[in-house]
Amino acid sequence: MLTKKKFRFSLFDFFLYIFMIIVVLLILLPMIHMLAVSFSSDVYVMQGKVGLWPKGFTAKTYGYVFEDDRIFRSYGNTILYTVVGTLVGLAVNIPAAYALSRRDLWGRKALMGLFVFTMFFSGGLIPIFLTVQELGLYNSFWVMVVPFSVSAYNVIVARTFFETSLPPDLWDAAQIDGCGNLRFFFTIALPLSKAVISVIALWTAVGQWNSYFNALIYIRDENLYPLALIMRNILVTQQIQSALGTGEAALIALRKANLMRYAMIIVATVPIMCVYPFVQKYFDQGVMIGAVKG
Repeated sequence: MLTKKKFRFSLFDFFLYIFMIIVVLLILLPMIHMLAVSFSSDVYVMQGKVGLWPKGFTAKTYGYVFEDDRIFRSYGNTILYTVVGTLVGLAVNIPAAYALSRRDLWGRKALMGLFVFTMFFSGGLIPIFLTVQELGLYNSFWVMVVPFSVSAYNVIVARTFFETSLPPDLWDAAQIDGCGNLRFFFTIALPLSKAVISVIALWTAVGQWNSYFNALIYIRDENLYPLALIMRNILVTQQIQSALGTGEAALIALRKANLMRYAMIIVATVPIMCVYPFVQKYFDQGVMIGAVKG
């Protein structure tokens, strides 16, 4: 009987590993292909002969991308938006989650209901745009950081973490020693919550790094554009040139646009991917503990 159970468990593990390998390949192979295309000659790319290894190796595609001064400026903007936006996001979401995790908070269920309500309903684009404009945030640095810093999902995940990881006895013991709410939050709750803080920080940073729509709607000054929007504008310009051009000029513009598309994906993706290894050791614990929404 024990042997039969062990065989079933091993068979389940086998299929689980096969499934995970397939998932990894589905994610990894497209990235390898894009990297190979970005370093390949446009002749081989147009002929569709590039697979997982570059053909006609060349780095001129990245020269096309970085020859535009707007790329470096937008890179700086995106890094600044990501750093400041992540700090602001943590500053508003983590304290809110901790407060909602406290069972002695008056009106806790009603407040939680309001947070959940915003996950399904919003005021719409026009009311939000008018609100942003009235607050004086339109076409400013802070419009990318402040108005959309609160995430109901992040609050729910962090609140669940606090509820399951900080036992009430810990708060009772702290009170006996004369510890108040603020001191308990900063000296006890936060140091014990590195896992969920790292997860929320990573989610917020990725969202800020990839932010495109908000900049398109609320920013008009090109000096404030993030990387995603600048790359979109460069790519659209190349496509328009290829569409309006004739003969060899149109063909060159089309080849350039096709190559730049892949290079831009690599340029925009790799930096934020480099952040993950630094928070990976907290990631699994934070996600699993905050996964059950109560």
